[in-house]
Amino acid sequence: MTQATPKLSGVEGAKQLAAWTAVDRHILPEHKVIGIGSGSTVPYVVERIIAQGAALNKDRVFIPTGFQSKELIVKGGLTLGDVDQYPSIDVTIDGADEVDEQLNCIKGGGGCHLREKVLAEAATTFILVADSRKKSSLLGTNWKQGVPIEVAPFAYAKLLQNLHRLGSPDAKLRMAVAKAGPVVSDNGNFIIDAPFGPEYMAQPLELLTRIKMLTGVVEVGLFIHMARAAYFGENDGSVTVRLADGKTISIDTPMPTDSPSKQLGHSPSPLSEQQPHTIASENVEANKHIDETAIPTA
Repeated sequence: MTQATPKLSGVEGAKQLAAWTAVDRHILPEHKVIGIGSGSTVPYVVERIIAQGAALNKDRVFIPTGFQSKELIVKGGLTLGDVDQYPSIDVTIDGADEVDEQLNCIKGGGGCHLREKVLAEAATTFILVADSRKKSSLLGTNWKQGVPIEVAPFAYAKLLQNLHRLGSPDAKLRMAVAKAGPVVSDNGNFIIDAPFGPEYMAQPLELLTRIKMLTGVVEVGLFIHMARAAYFGENDGSVTVRLADGKTISIDTPMPTDSPSKQLGHSPSPLSEQQPHTIASENVEANKHIDETAIPTA
């Protein structure tokens, strides 16, 4: 069994904490089709899945949201699949650019939000992982770049006009850094970044609907009422978990020191949803004050 990778520090350590904790609680032995998202936290998700060992992973299929996650799956020796082969996914774990208290989130900073949303909708359980900088009370507070909108290339100029009139006068086409011209998504589309004021972001479902109705829009990077839980790595080494019912739980010592196989030896007991999988005994002792049954695993 693969030994756990040593913990990191700083922001990367916080990302690793969030990713490892989410994998330990939500990627269980019975899960065979797993969606792998995009972003800077996702490599630690794959790292932790690989650490579960070949015996568990040999019967699993992993579905990527884009080029980055595809490369992580292939390089990790995991079995690659596609959503057209596996339209029903057990669990998808993904990063986020910003998450509010209702688990609504902005995604698409990496330009993968169309495929990310397909995999999120296809999953029985959709889990977010990030460092603490990504949590906020109102979307748009920390993520200032705007709502990512994937659009048909021939329609971008008209859509910019429409978005300006809709309430985003600073909406602009995302331009590439290492090439001339605009960013092109994995699907061959352009991306517009549209900042909206708090009066719009306070009603994200209404805003999503209005943008999505514009002809030429392929997908919008607002994920509303989709996530089951969001895991945030904190600078002090703890993990904050926001749940879909509005509860917030702090986990003081989330990282086991031994191989994750010891945590994955049995399935959780059914409740109204499911109890979280048992973590290492030393961590259970340290977290007796936490109502862990509040964190559904599937």
